[in-house]
Amino acid sequence: MSACSSSGGIFDAAPKRERLAELDHLSGQPEFWGDQAAAQVLLKERTQIKDTLDKLDGLTTQLDEVEMLVEMGDEEGDEDSLIEADEVLEAVEGRLAQMELERMLSGAHDHAACFVSVNAGAGGTESQDWCSMLLRMLLRYCERKGFKAEITDYLAGEEAGVKSVTFRVQGEYAFGYLKSENGVHRLVRISPFDSQKRRHTSFASVSVLPEIEDDIDVEINEGDLRVDTYRSSGAGGQHVNKTDSAVRLTHKPTGLVVACQAERSQHKNRATAMKLLKAKLFELEMEKRTEERDALYAGKAKIDFGSQIRSYVLQPYQMVKDLRTGYEDSNTKGVLDGDLGGFIEAFLLLHAGE
Repeated sequence: MSACSSSGGIFDAAPKRERLAELDHLSGQPEFWGDQAAAQVLLKERTQIKDTLDKLDGLTTQLDEVEMLVEMGDEEGDEDSLIEADEVLEAVEGRLAQMELERMLSGAHDHAACFVSVNAGAGGTESQDWCSMLLRMLLRYCERKGFKAEITDYLAGEEAGVKSVTFRVQGEYAFGYLKSENGVHRLVRISPFDSQKRRHTSFASVSVLPEIEDDIDVEINEGDLRVDTYRSSGAGGQHVNKTDSAVRLTHKPTGLVVACQAERSQHKNRATAMKLLKAKLFELEMEKRTEERDALYAGKAKIDFGSQIRSYVLQPYQMVKDLRTGYEDSNTKGVLDGDLGGFIEAFLLLHAGE
């Protein structure tokens, strides 16, 4: 038990239990619901604390099990018990490492769902094919994490690949993990579209925005919106709707344009588009308040040489290198299949405490 309660920080359970008791007491008071917004903030805090304590209690139970198995193994000469104890201890260490990683996800929006947009840079088919590869990489990462990802807007390339795509990601700390992908990604390879088999460099940008929750006030006047509806045209013919259910919103004061075509319901598409517009307006407001963009929203430079955050070199050698952290991985196939854990952890370590 001491391993989970005496090491401080996220693992120091005593103050968390005190705060949980305090929140339980506050929520039981008649005046608690007088301010709905404040109440929701406190309830969210309670949920997060309770989740952490449940994880710590689970680890404590596993450590007690390890202690029991070791005693059995020593007293009865039961080698199987000792082997099982090692397996349980290894699982505990893995979970502790995961919790330590989550400790670094302490930003204001790290826990939130998010919108991820991938856009091809200059270069036509080459960049559009690279855009589709990045899309697959990010979706595979979400799948590995157990996140729910849903494409909300998709514009196919003329010959191959994708011009632009936006998808919504839901899951625990979705934005906290995916914000590391915000920026320009550079690919170097022998082009499959070049009959002379020359090496090409392609660029695509990734933009990651947190989904802004209802307790943050972002005002959108209906009179400032132009609403266009059109027929959905998904990634394949089987996804094409026969009615004008897709929705495009243009925010006249800022010129921001968002769209959603994921649902067959025009109402649902509009609701999702409004969430994306809210996120973009919040980002715009944050930019106005700071002289330099916060690291949260970095990586919106021109999609070209000198602005990339990560390089993926497939020829003449195999290497993926993050130019912010220096982290690199020669298993390019694994990275492009969504194995981004090392890159994301290195990014979070670099920005820990900011």
